[in-house]
Amino acid sequence: MDKYWVAFSSIEKIDSEFVRRLYNYFGDIKSAWEACQQDLEQIDGLNIKQAQKFLALRDKTNPDKAVEFVQSRGVKFLTFDDENYPALLKQIETPPAVLYYKGSWEGVNLDRTLAVVGSRRASTSARAQLAKIIAELGNTDICVVSGLASGIDTAAHESALANNLKTIGVIASGFDFTYPAANRQLYERIINGGGVVVTEFFPTFEPLPFRFLQRNRIVSGLSSGTFVVEASLKSGALTTANLTLEQGRELMCMPGLISNPNTAGIYKMLKTGAALVTCADDILEALKWEIKTEQLPLLSPEDDPILNAIEIEPLTADEILAQTNLKLEDLLTDLTVMELKGIIEKIDGDRYRKR
Repeated sequence: MDKYWVAFSSIEKIDSEFVRRLYNYFGDIKSAWEACQQDLEQIDGLNIKQAQKFLALRDKTNPDKAVEFVQSRGVKFLTFDDENYPALLKQIETPPAVLYYKGSWEGVNLDRTLAVVGSRRASTSARAQLAKIIAELGNTDICVVSGLASGIDTAAHESALANNLKTIGVIASGFDFTYPAANRQLYERIINGGGVVVTEFFPTFEPLPFRFLQRNRIVSGLSSGTFVVEASLKSGALTTANLTLEQGRELMCMPGLISNPNTAGIYKMLKTGAALVTCADDILEALKWEIKTEQLPLLSPEDDPILNAIEIEPLTADEILAQTNLKLEDLLTDLTVMELKGIIEKIDGDRYRKR
């Protein structure tokens, strides 16, 4: 039956809500796929234009070939009726018909999922504070969920990986596209052991603007609560926050400078009841989570390029950058996390050395 779910999702002119209505009406996905126009006209609330588009495109779609195409891309999938489909996501109003993914769900605790969202143009202070909070959650079974965009999303995923946390990246396109292109290495790090990159979109679907809004409901829908780090009054992060409340999940916000336009949405949410977060314990209290940490051995110089660079003598960030060839944003995040974890320390104002 999986092939019919995939075939439905390969038709760009219809959405998950349309597929869900057919599935609920007919009781199984094969019958829904084979429905005639007269059958579809009997379904209350069905979008007639989408029904007509579906019927016109269905005869051009081969379910077996649709599945073969997905598999040829190295993409795996979960369908709505699969027993492994995430339970929290199934509870939202319009759950995805299919979840396409790369990586592994093994080790991902879907009962302890925390969405982290915020501005693409995140301030340095917000990224640093977020790194500190995620470091406080390190070496636990908490999973960080975000949207693999630039700014706060990237900082959230990077900090999760740096602190031995699993992470789920939800993208707004099919796997034929990497957006933003600068996050290609981050995609690979998550896929190769750090968690899962997931999307509801067939591999060939482009990252069009409206798909980012559709993506946001999955970020919040996969999560027990959403932590908003920075958000202007008109932002995708604020949209995700509203979806969180609609889904009956916990909303949390990190305060920031009132002079920063990206905190206007934060203070609006705090005034209307969002939980205030300044440390990891605030998140644990809001979500009523108790955690046990597993202390891991510190990295050795052979395991980490930053430690290797400062093995002989303390260096500035610029000197470390020159030796490691890391991206500046990644380096600054890693330095912050390593300092918070006690692996390195800053001396003489701007130089780093091993503790």
